Amino acid sequence: MSDSSASAQHIKPFIYETVSSKALHFCISHTQSRMRLNDPYALALEYTRTMMGFLLFKPEPRSIGMVGLGGGSLAKFCYRHLSRARIQVAEINPMVIALREEFHIPRDDARFIVFQADGADFVRRGPNRFDVLIVDGYDLEGLPAQLSSRSFYDDCRESLQPDGIMVVNLQYGDPETDEHLAHIRRSFNGSVLVVDDGEESHSIVFACKGDALETYRLGAIRRPPDLDPGAANQLLAGFALIASVLRDQRS
Repeated sequence: MSDSSASAQHIKPFIYETVSSKALHFCISHTQSRMRLNDPYALALEYTRTMMGFLLFKPEPRSIGMVGLGGGSLAKFCYRHLSRARIQVAEINPMVIALREEFHIPRDDARFIVFQADGADFVRRGPNRFDVLIVDGYDLEGLPAQLSSRSFYDDCRESLQPDGIMVVNLQYGDPETDEHLAHIRRSFNGSVLVVDDGEESHSIVFACKGDALETYRLGAIRRPPDLDPGAANQLLAGFALIASVLRDQRS
């Protein structure tokens, strides 16, 4: 299939820029990603800061897989602040990848690479590859069917190291969210924590292949060793929210 034929299957994204930010959209009513012009590597949206809460359970990841690039907020943050991690990103839409320089997404190198690939194919490539798998692969219609099936989440689990963790962004209040959560719970044997962000627009799901949710010790939140104080400060509110939800789940 030619590049032009493949591109015709995807929605063309556009950029909306203000004096302080640049945002990626498929339609004007939904923001896919936002970047602060004065701090391109910061996490501008609350749900992305919550997704980085995987560091509570896996503080020193060495291999991170991502499904969905968007404006690259999570990819950039991990690349800059988790300097010992190798990061692989699957993005199906070539027109999204074409905007990577607009959003200061790093060039491919020895520890960072962006693939044009279907996320479902990406996670099926082999077992035990990732310490962390981040799934945030939306299009104009929402979460694609191939990224929300029971078989997809089974493959996600298989792609993780024995003590690995998957993080998924689901839409808060979406009528299909309960079905997606049921698939995740079955695939991960119930080792799942759901955290609704403060904006009440996202439900962030942490699903563990091992027993990290059960063995995590509640108490003072420690700064992950690879994060500098400024980066950690961005995540503290999200860490506190996750710990609060975990405490409630245990009680």
